[in-house]
Amino acid sequence: MKKMLPWLITILLSITLIAIVSIILFKSFFTDPKEQATETKTIEVKALSADERVAVTSELKEFRRNLKDREYVVILSFAFQLDKKKTKEDFDKLLEIEVRPIINRVIADMTADELQGSQGEDALESKLLNLINPIIPKGKLIKVEITDFTLAPL
Repeated sequence: MKKMLPWLITILLSITLIAIVSIILFKSFFTDPKEQATETKTIEVKALSADERVAVTSELKEFRRNLKDREYVVILSFAFQLDKKKTKEDFDKLLEIEVRPIINRVIADMTADELQGSQGEDALESKLLNLINPIIPKGKLIKVEITDFTLAPL
């Protein structure tokens, strides 16, 4: 019996493990789509009027920086759309002391080839959105738009 005890414990543990895994897989594969729909929140995007959009948009104009390859300079203007007017006020306070250095670092690591075309601009906008959002104390940054873009050789 003493020789059989370790084998019995091993077999019982393996059966228990198989049962737990099968229950988890069964629940994940055979859940009702209606239940999943109620569990996930639907986010409704509300269309803002022009006046509302202006009230929650902050601008940074004429941002100049040379790129990583030092042969080019880029001049950019940005529009930052935030979720609330209070968030915009907080963002405007942080614009010069925190947002501008983030933009400076991101552009310093980019080359002229990376900024070419709409894909390059989209990549820059999404990178800035992801880096700026964590520094905003309350609310969030919804969209970053490049309003003016000039890439010139030195």
